Amino acid sequence: MSFEELSHTADVKIRVRSPTLDALFSEACIALMQVMYGKDRKPGICKKISLGAADTKSLLSDFLSEILFLSEVESLVIARADVKIEGSHLTAILAGEPFDPLRHNQGTEVKGISYSGMLIEKETNGYMLEILFDV
Repeated sequence: MSFEELSHTADVKIRVRSPTLDALFSEACIALMQVMYGKDRKPGICKKISLGAADTKSLLSDFLSEILFLSEVESLVIARADVKIEGSHLTAILAGEPFDPLRHNQGTEVKGISYSGMLIEKETNGYMLEILFDV
């Protein structure tokens, strides 16, 4: 995985690097799940989602907010996200498992995805994202 936690006073700040925008979104999802549940996650249950938004930042925010919603409402812990972005539309196949309190209690509760301070940049070797998870 290509993400790291950065120092932040109150929330969790993550930096993700990836060669493609699709992979950047996938890695951001995995980073969110690792923050929330730790590393012990397995694929098994598949769920397809589809979203549209006005711009890339909004699309990412909506995508991660949907992941957070599925995690909370359906008790789904996602292990993998295969994301495909076409213009301002995203489809993703999510693979995960039901929440298990014995295995998924290694993380921090995330209350929301912060749009403030979100940075998505095109770099020489791909993309870089900095994002805050409200805890």
